[in-house]
Amino acid sequence: MAVLPEKPKNILDRAKALFGKQVEAIIRQEQKLVELVQKTLTKLSKVKGNPKVQKFLQPIQIFIRMLKAHFRGEHKMAYSTLGLIVLALVYFISPLDIIPDFLGFLGFADDLSVIMAVYAKVRDEVESFLEWERTQDI
Repeated sequence: MAVLPEKPKNILDRAKALFGKQVEAIIRQEQKLVELVQKTLTKLSKVKGNPKVQKFLQPIQIFIRMLKAHFRGEHKMAYSTLGLIVLALVYFISPLDIIPDFLGFLGFADDLSVIMAVYAKVRDEVESFLEWERTQDI
């Protein structure tokens, strides 16, 4: 009897199934990471006026700052955190995700779900980063 592959259980598992290989490639090449950040900033500039999108602007902005600090060698993060943050940003910029973005807010609902799930998973490292960031302003 053939065994069917397990269906992904949650939104993060689905996102990993869709974009896992792309995330691995981005993590290995700093130029690809720079391109990801630029694409994320471009998409943010297009959607930032949408009040329904405001909820995930701050986590994305924090993720971008964390990536920049990591690759400058100023504040390193765990490889697993790096992968999850890149996954969240890849999912956010991709027009081909579980619910396509052209469907308006509904299309951003899955993006928001992935971003908030990643934020919750890496919360300790986010808080550590924000504390480190506060000490840099002194």
